[in-house]
Amino acid sequence: MKTKLTLALLFSLLIWDSSASKSGATPLMLWYDRPAEKWTEALPIGNGRLGAMIYGGTGKERIQFNEETLWTGAPHDYAHQGAYQHLDSIRQFLFDGRQKEAEELAMREFMSVPLGQKSYQPFGDLELFFPGHSAFTGYSRKLDLERALHTVTYRSEGVLFTREYFATHPGEVIAVRVTAGKKKALSFEVGLSSPHEGKNVAAQGNRLQLEVQVKDGALRGVALAQVVTDGKTEVRGQRLHISGATTAVIYLSAATNYVNYRDVSGNPAARALSPLEKAVASGYRKLFQDHLRDYRELFDRFAVSFGENENAHLPTNQRIIGFSKAAQDPQLPALYIQYGRYLLISSSRKGTYPANLQGIWNDQLRPPWDSKWTVNINTEMNYWPAEITGLSECHDPLFKLVEECAETGKVTARAHYNAPGWVLHHNTDAWRGTAPINHSNHGIWVTGGAWLSLHFWEHFLFTQDREFLANRAYPVMRGAAEFFTRFLVRDPRTGKLISTPSNSPENGGLVAGPAMDHQIIRALFRACIDASTLLGTDTAFADTLRKMLPEIAPDQIGQHGQLQEWQEDKDDPNDKHRHVSHLWAVHPGHEINWKETPDLMKAARQSLIYRGDEGTGWSLAWKINFWARFLDGNHAWEMVKMVFRPVQIDKEVYTGGGGSYTNLFDAHPPFQIDGNFGATAGIIEMLVQSHLDEIHLLPALPDALPDGQIRGVRARGGFILDFEWKAGKLQNLKVHSTAGNPCKITCAGQTVELNTTKNKTYSFNG
Repeated sequence: MKTKLTLALLFSLLIWDSSASKSGATPLMLWYDRPAEKWTEALPIGNGRLGAMIYGGTGKERIQFNEETLWTGAPHDYAHQGAYQHLDSIRQFLFDGRQKEAEELAMREFMSVPLGQKSYQPFGDLELFFPGHSAFTGYSRKLDLERALHTVTYRSEGVLFTREYFATHPGEVIAVRVTAGKKKALSFEVGLSSPHEGKNVAAQGNRLQLEVQVKDGALRGVALAQVVTDGKTEVRGQRLHISGATTAVIYLSAATNYVNYRDVSGNPAARALSPLEKAVASGYRKLFQDHLRDYRELFDRFAVSFGENENAHLPTNQRIIGFSKAAQDPQLPALYIQYGRYLLISSSRKGTYPANLQGIWNDQLRPPWDSKWTVNINTEMNYWPAEITGLSECHDPLFKLVEECAETGKVTARAHYNAPGWVLHHNTDAWRGTAPINHSNHGIWVTGGAWLSLHFWEHFLFTQDREFLANRAYPVMRGAAEFFTRFLVRDPRTGKLISTPSNSPENGGLVAGPAMDHQIIRALFRACIDASTLLGTDTAFADTLRKMLPEIAPDQIGQHGQLQEWQEDKDDPNDKHRHVSHLWAVHPGHEINWKETPDLMKAARQSLIYRGDEGTGWSLAWKINFWARFLDGNHAWEMVKMVFRPVQIDKEVYTGGGGSYTNLFDAHPPFQIDGNFGATAGIIEMLVQSHLDEIHLLPALPDALPDGQIRGVRARGGFILDFEWKAGKLQNLKVHSTAGNPCKITCAGQTVELNTTKNKTYSFNG
């Protein structure tokens, strides 16, 4: 086994070397010719539980790190007991057109207790101090996506210094190796610090310990850093001093007393110590081999290329600026797709919690929007690339979160609506809050749980895993649907069932009957009905949903030719709001489409034209997906170009909306990771779609990408595709069937249908 691992590692190194450019960069690498100065210039690594941002400094290196369970707060039930007693009054105010009074009553009697949720916290900094290294030449820092390895190299006083960093999921630590090109030329200090007031740092032998206590809450954490070196190590105050070394490895581990959303009785010191001791015993080489094997088992499932030119060898910050001006760098969108996959693997692994608003990376005690899970699009968008790019396992942490919210959401459903089932409003946190927060004009939005439940259904559609459907997906979906069998009420004007009180996310205040709610509820009901049929169970409940479906208020076309966002025809064509919630049924839903509902599709497109191309980072990403579903690849490409607008890069600063930071992080602004994931999915949506019971190849191929190839992309029904195109035309296609389902494929107006056999591959020419 050891020989096989060593050969695998050697093979990966040979591949890396053979594809390197003169700069040392490969096609799947972010690289820069200077250290980071800002957090949004630093580069991320992560193993799902631990995340770090690496600055790559020479005189001083900052490695800012996080542990996923360090939050403010403590176990807490956010439900407002007895709130349901005011539900009818709030509804009547809305029916009477008295929105302000409805919102005021809801603020007094209907909101979460307390009104806000808690925030994700930074843990600390691992700091390396290199005396004399402030003067340097030949600097390079790189993030190799194929190996999930960050590297810094430079020369100081004629000596080559190299640093490698990686976060290992199987090893549960962050490892940093520092080497000098000259024997015994390495001398530096190692320290730990933290922004928390309640902290303590101690040094003993070759180990540092950082203890932190979160100011607002019950959580505390312990981080341990241990140095293994061929030089001399001594304690100097609260730091470790290494001298006369050629190589030194620092292993970093961190843990908290968080057990789950109900329990904070854990021992953080013991939790941090165990993986640290195992990592030290394994040694750097074995740790990296295990990391590489684990990571590449996921990453190597998928590949994409659009060709490349001389711009592919420029530093990444220069490429972003160049793309925003001319978009003459076809390899950059391919790199962006793989960076999105890298970020998902790094922030969401089986056994961890899901990627939040910033993935797993945060350096602020008061982060934007608390860096929690906002579920009126942002959390869902994080997982749009999971199934299509072969990262189904990375979806699992989201399922775990939703299953926990389904438990707390039962309490909220009873307390706020006197209803069965479960409900989640527009945010949740480490304590699984599900009640409406912040303000009644946007916090009372009832379909967060319903939307998240559909991720279970999507996982089934891609994997065809019936055991998952029966044991995990259907119970969650059923509970979410059961809530709406009680919650929906008759509109006194139309007699249709509507969702009220609610809102069209963050736009227009508290209302009765937002279109988005009805679209999501219909999709959930249909998914439950289909699941019931497949599983041969729960037929009475499925019949209930069948009867209710046609009674739910339908989508409507308004006076401006738009798809109405609300029951009333009151859309403002000049409204440029970042949310485009009423187009949910176009994407990620599919109820509105060109084949079955062309008039509604035209109205939805008109709504998007009115809303405009401008937007925050995740809004731009969503619009890529919309235009792909509208089959307008060139417009989708214009949105891709906007995603690459430079935000605070060098002297070229764009402040009008979304774009990309130097490290390719998505800008809301400030940073939110959802746009990275949404744009990743959107570019692929231009190349393959499978939401209408067929696989559509190159449905929205832009003129700017005439040539390309993709390997390992997934389609609903249990199919894995490899295909290539030249001059805009399909050249070849391989379809691997994982489930043996019938397969229908469409490209350029031609359709092929075939019955497949499980685990068999089918090949086609153009």
